[in-house]
Amino acid sequence: MKTMTCKQLHGPCNALIHGETAENMMENSQKHGMEMAAKGDRDHIRVMEEMRQHANDPESVKQFMEKFQNDFAAQPEDK
Repeated sequence: MKTMTCKQLHGPCNALIHGETAENMMENSQKHGMEMAAKGDRDHIRVMEEMRQHANDPESVKQFMEKFQNDFAAQPEDK
């Protein structure tokens, strides 16, 4: 299990996000973002809108995913 902050995952806050795998971490990050957006958190809504804009650019998505995979791999396992 690894832990990263929302900010480390390109979000706006310091909430802790946990995941066993990079894919699981991404799913939990998206869930957090959706929960915060549902509560009306403007910062999370803004970040999600920015990410949606980049989702239409395959090269941008590729670069984001490569960086995310590397960041996740570099993150130490929880103790």
